[in-house]
Amino acid sequence: MDRNEELRQWFALSEQNLQVAKHLIKTMHPTPDETICNNCQQSVEKYLKGYLFFNNVVFDKIHNLSQLLAKCIAVDADFKIYARQCTFLSKYAVMPRYPNNLQISYDDAVSSIRFADDIKKFVLSKVVLSHNPTQNVKPQ
Repeated sequence: MDRNEELRQWFALSEQNLQVAKHLIKTMHPTPDETICNNCQQSVEKYLKGYLFFNNVVFDKIHNLSQLLAKCIAVDADFKIYARQCTFLSKYAVMPRYPNNLQISYDDAVSSIRFADDIKKFVLSKVVLSHNPTQNVKPQ
């Protein structure tokens, strides 16, 4: 697989996580807030990893968004504006998938979707696909 296709796959998987979260919040009542937050965390994780991949930055197989964000900041300091959002979303990487004491609310789910959408748009604004340097990857 060429690099351009691999980058597209990072972002397609990211988008899939985000769309699942948006679908669940609209269609399930009561809302599965843990699952929504986890999908948003997964979406942002893949967007950040896609950005790092695009910039040839090696990254570990981690779920900690703050650590991934630090690597993004090393490439582009503009990423600093997402530190709070990444800290918020990081706690949803693993714990919601198992019995836990997290008190996740509908408001947390709404915030998670908003944060994931914001980070998605920001990352995609920074990435240009190599097969056509004049065409950015457009957010949906």
